[in-house]
Amino acid sequence: MTLADEAIAWYQANARDLPWRQPDTTPWGVLVSEVMLQQTPVVRVEPAWRSWMTRWPDPAALAADPVSEAIRMWGRLGYPRRAMRLHACAVAIVDRHGGRVPDDLDQLLALPGVGTYTGRAVATFAYGQRHPVVDTNVRRVVCRAVEGKPDAGPTTTAADLTAMEALLPEDEERAAKASIAFMELGAIVCTARSPKCADCPFHDVCAWRLRGEPLPEGPSRKPQKYAGTDRQVRGLILEVLRHATAPVPRQRLDLVWNDDLQRARALSGLVEDGLVEPLGEHDFILAGDAPRGEIQPL
Repeated sequence: MTLADEAIAWYQANARDLPWRQPDTTPWGVLVSEVMLQQTPVVRVEPAWRSWMTRWPDPAALAADPVSEAIRMWGRLGYPRRAMRLHACAVAIVDRHGGRVPDDLDQLLALPGVGTYTGRAVATFAYGQRHPVVDTNVRRVVCRAVEGKPDAGPTTTAADLTAMEALLPEDEERAAKASIAFMELGAIVCTARSPKCADCPFHDVCAWRLRGEPLPEGPSRKPQKYAGTDRQVRGLILEVLRHATAPVPRQRLDLVWNDDLQRARALSGLVEDGLVEPLGEHDFILAGDAPRGEIQPL
């Protein structure tokens, strides 16, 4: 059996039961899940995805609402610009494709905020096409099993895509199954710091294990600090604006953090990113909440 065959057989017996993997999940549901899962654990994404899909079951439903509603619905998932990108995606899908998520990879890649990974993931997982879908988990599995190295580099390269494509079956349906199987293996078995080698279908052929190589010292990536960062302050400001039913005065936002310079920097960054808009001289709202003509420069 090939590595792909082994991975598929393992996946069919061990895959997590996630809602966006159900047979009735639409391509829109797959796209939403892929955007939400960027830098966010599954346990936090699952309830958010269900709520999002209940409210906006298709691109047209989201496109009909202002972007402020997407930012509100995003809640505390983090990196809220993803909500704006999803809204922009929905608008583009309605305008360019009649409300249907395209199945052509080039058309997917042309959507706002859709990069190499997301476009290939949607084409593969939603439409069953044969594309190498490579994220951190996939790169780690391939690097260990095939190249005998403990971990891959920090970013996906053309070589990573080529290496993954060489492992895919020619049959489109099985290639798509192999892609999700490799990803799942990296997520729950071939993890960065505590791989469960005894449970891995590649146990007997993994080049890294057969070499007896140890894990690299220290984490493969330094954990991102959150407490006390501008990200935290931005999140506190957005939390106030999400729950506001009227423009929020700067004095109210001043209460969320006691460092004036950091708070001002965080607020300015939110405005620059298009997540927050100044209204008048001293009030602020979520992007998309203001009537036309009332937005003023910061």
